This record gives sequence, C-alpha cells and structure tokens, in this order.
Amino acid sequence: MTITQLRNATIIVHYNNEVILVDPMLAPQGAIPALKYLTSKRVRNPTAPLPSNADNLLNSVTACLITHCQKGHFDHLDRAATKWLRARQIPTYCAEKDAPFLTKKGLNVKPLSCSRSNPFFQGSIELIPCVHGDGIVGRLMEHGFGYLIKQANEPSLYITGDTLLTDDVRRCISLQQPDCIVLPAGGAQFDIGGPFIMGVDDVLEVGALSTSHIIANHLEALDHCPVTRQQLKAAVANQPWADRVHVPADGETISEVF
Repeated sequence: MTITQLRNATIIVHYNNEVILVDPMLAPQGAIPALKYLTSKRVRNPTAPLPSNADNLLNSVTACLITHCQKGHFDHLDRAATKWLRARQIPTYCAEKDAPFLTKKGLNVKPLSCSRSNPFFQGSIELIPCVHGDGIVGRLMEHGFGYLIKQANEPSLYITGDTLLTDDVRRCISLQQPDCIVLPAGGAQFDIGGPFIMGVDDVLEVGALSTSHIIANHLEALDHCPVTRQQLKAAVANQPWADRVHVPADGETISEVF
C-alpha cells in the first residue's frame, strides 16, 4: 500500500489491484467562494492548485470512497469531481445514508452499512462515526463516517474523515492500532464557533495514543484551515514518535513506511 496526497482531504490509496480515490475535490484554484467573511483578506477556494501530476494519478483510479458529501461539503466532493466520477462511472462507495443523494447525481453508488463490517475488495471496511463540530456549528454540519480498511497482505488503514477527536475515534485507534491513520489537521473554523476538525493538539494526542504512522492532511488548501504544514512539523519535531508523523506536500506519495 502507498498513499498519495492530492490536495486537502483528497488522497489516493494504491493497492496492488485497486486504486482508491478518497473525498475528491478537483476544482481549479479559486473556483469556489470563500468560507470566511469577517476578514480583510478574503480568499477563494481551493487556495492551492492541484499538483502537476494530478491527471496521471487520477487516470489510475479504479474506485472512489466518500466520507461525507451533503450540506454543501464541496471539499469532499465538488462539482468537478462529481462530473469526473459520473463520466467514468467509477464505483463510488459511501455510507448508506449518502447513497440516495449520490445516486441522484448519476454516480455508480456502492452503499456501505454503518452497523456492521462490509466486504471490501480483498478484505473489509468498517464505518466509524464522525463528529464534524459541536454546538451551533455542529448542528449545521454533515456528520459523516471514517473508514477502517483491512486488506489481505496489506497494512490496515484508518481514514478518520472530518471529525473532532471523539471517544469513538480514540476507541478505534486504541483497540485496532491501525498501521496507518489519515487524519485532518487543519483546525478548520468559521468566523463563529469552535474548530470542527482536528488540529495540532489532536495530532499530538493521536501520536501518543497510537503506534500508527500518521498522515496529516486537510492543510493549506481552504481559507478556513489556519494550521500550516510547517506549524505541524514544528509541533511534533521533539516527540519521540516524530518519525511516524508524515505531512506530505500535494502530489507526494508516502511509501515504504508501513
């Protein structure tokens, strides 16, 4: 298994026989309005372009996995990605509750149960609930699912999805100790309310809680994610497990570490 960071929460998981695109946001830089308004430096989204190798990477994709997509969460499935998936009829896996929404968009939908482990290629996939913010912000957000993926003769992988560090997330990490965890670390926050994904402190807690390799993303691509790659690298640099934390650049592939 190797994992390529495309942009924001969009990654590509490469197995021997399958290449899985996760949470695709494929719009050009600046194509989508800003998410923060109480600022003198309003910036449109995405704030970064797709990497130069994006087309070559996407050409290898055989399946797609969506953590959440309703209530306007364009950063996990935007119009450009929907059009791309529909044109190619890429099998698109999602939670059962998202299946009707995506079917109406003409996608080739493969629903996954949240109440049991699901068969998934040469292994299984289990859905772990997300809490995408609390309080007033949490009531406005779509709370999706992370995915614990186990494949024959491959490292186990936990894609947390957009979530705070909840007891469900901690429990999955503590009990399963997946070989690799992909987690959002941008500390996303609107003009009002608290963060609704993990940030620097949460990466530190996960690093101490697990023996996993951690791939941090959801960084430097949206105007409401203040954490930078450099800040995150500096925060973990002195930890005894710092070599297990990876903060890939867009277009970079993580391999030979699991």
